[in-house]
Amino acid sequence: MPHDSPFDLLVPHAVRLTGFADTPAVADRFGLGVAATAEALRAAEARGWVTHTAFAGTAGWSLTEAGRAENERRLAVELGHTGRAAEVRRVYRDFLPWNAWLRRACTDWQLRPAPGDPLAANDHADPAWDAAVLRELAAVDRAVGPLVARLTGVLSRFRGYDTRFGAALRRAAAGDGGWVDRTDLDSCHRVWFELHEDLVATLGIDRNAEP
Repeated sequence: MPHDSPFDLLVPHAVRLTGFADTPAVADRFGLGVAATAEALRAAEARGWVTHTAFAGTAGWSLTEAGRAENERRLAVELGHTGRAAEVRRVYRDFLPWNAWLRRACTDWQLRPAPGDPLAANDHADPAWDAAVLRELAAVDRAVGPLVARLTGVLSRFRGYDTRFGAALRRAAAGDGGWVDRTDLDSCHRVWFELHEDLVATLGIDRNAEP
């Protein structure tokens, strides 16, 4: 049976995965109640684990360095209790080649090399180029389902990455290219970034030390 993470772990973990989000968005990340999430965030703030900031008309929560360390400590304890850390590490190893594939596809969505300018922006005027990128993302979509299934067999909080990625890809394929890489949408890139962050946080890996 997969392990269900406790509420008091999910709230700060949602802050980590969203990066910067208001209380409703933090609550929505794992389908938690807004009022209870707000109370948990205030408690975490009192412990110095999260901070609330506002700028340019937006406001939200983010993890402090102490909160990040506490989050990783609790994730490590949780994973140890499952007795299945080796399976999560195997999924991570299988994830890495697809991570490189996804990054390459997103780069190709943003850039289309031109004569004399290898970093020319993709103006999306070449439908064949964009269609090729969408085919690359479709390959990632086919791969992410089995990866997420293996992860959710261990920790239920990994549920949903595959359906979110697929939904974003369908919107992109229907003509709204922002669903490939925009950070203010639940785009392919954003969903994949969260999955990556979830894996490295769970395993205590420094992204900068990845192969």
